[in-house]
Amino acid sequence: MNLSAEQRAIRDVVREFAVEEIRPVAAECDEKQEFPEDVWDGLADLDMMGMTVPEEYGGLDVDKLTYSVVNEEVAYGTLSVATALSVHCLATSCLAEFGNEEQKERWLPDMAKGRPVGAFALSEPEAGSNPAEMSTEARREGDEYVINGKKQWITNGKRADVIVLFAKTDRDDPRSVTQFVVPKDAGVEVGKKEEKLGLRASDTTSLIFDDVRIPAEYRLTEEGKGLSAAFHILTGGRIGIASQAVGLSQAALDQAVEYAQDREQFDRPIADIQTIRHKLADMQTKLQAGRLLTRDAARRADNGEDHAAAASMAKYFASESAVEITNEAVQIHGGYGYTTDFDVERFYRDSKITTIYEGTSEIQKKVIARDLLD
Repeated sequence: MNLSAEQRAIRDVVREFAVEEIRPVAAECDEKQEFPEDVWDGLADLDMMGMTVPEEYGGLDVDKLTYSVVNEEVAYGTLSVATALSVHCLATSCLAEFGNEEQKERWLPDMAKGRPVGAFALSEPEAGSNPAEMSTEARREGDEYVINGKKQWITNGKRADVIVLFAKTDRDDPRSVTQFVVPKDAGVEVGKKEEKLGLRASDTTSLIFDDVRIPAEYRLTEEGKGLSAAFHILTGGRIGIASQAVGLSQAALDQAVEYAQDREQFDRPIADIQTIRHKLADMQTKLQAGRLLTRDAARRADNGEDHAAAASMAKYFASESAVEITNEAVQIHGGYGYTTDFDVERFYRDSKITTIYEGTSEIQKKVIARDLLD
């Protein structure tokens, strides 16, 4: 699918930044489990933090295809940064789409500049794929809401200062899920940082709400309208995750091709061996298919079409393909691929999360089948 001249220009700028600024620090940040704040600030200088912020609040307000391209290129540098960026953009999307004028003016201009960092708090220890089972409660008391509960798997959990929170106004009523914006300094406690297989430079924590009080005007949706808002935002977010899976796959394929051309066995480059060539052909085919599905979903979104199933197909196929492509990249590298001397080891570890967050592959297949049959 062809990109416009403007989209190609943005792609090239972000790719250059990914190669020159993100990739050189990615391995060290993964090893130390530290987020590269300088990289974050660099992306902010490129205005990437404001992709889902309307122009009147200092953002770029890009179309979904451009958003997809940026996510792909940042993930080409490292998935940890791409994930942090996409979650920040989920938070700004919620404010932009559901916030009132006062809420937008209060938070969006600064968030479009990258600070404060945003988080998206939906999942809980006992409510992942079925958020209607959440137990976090926001009880109305006069002109305030009092929040109690715990959120789990929160990207930017430690770094974020603004949290888009989903909670029930009646703990026993799944129809009462409501969306709020909660400043962390309202008394939110950050739980332990998770020790993860991959995505290790991106902080993932729990968030604990113990009688956290916020003004009633910090409510983003009418009471009971939060779950539909979350599903709406996540549909667009799945295009972003699919894009990240494509970018990660491209990075793995590029390194596999380079290694296959340089590495010699049996007096010739292993790229001349048919088994290796077939692996590369399969990787390229899956990569391009995932990219086309992703851009088709973005195009449908930009055209105002129903794109829920398309987004799920893109996310499902691109993420599962990322696991397969990075696995083959390790295999092509042989024993070296199993060491931290080569990036493909990290790509392989990182790839698995794309099949889990923002809706598991199983959830995506449920959405696809429902669209097909119903």
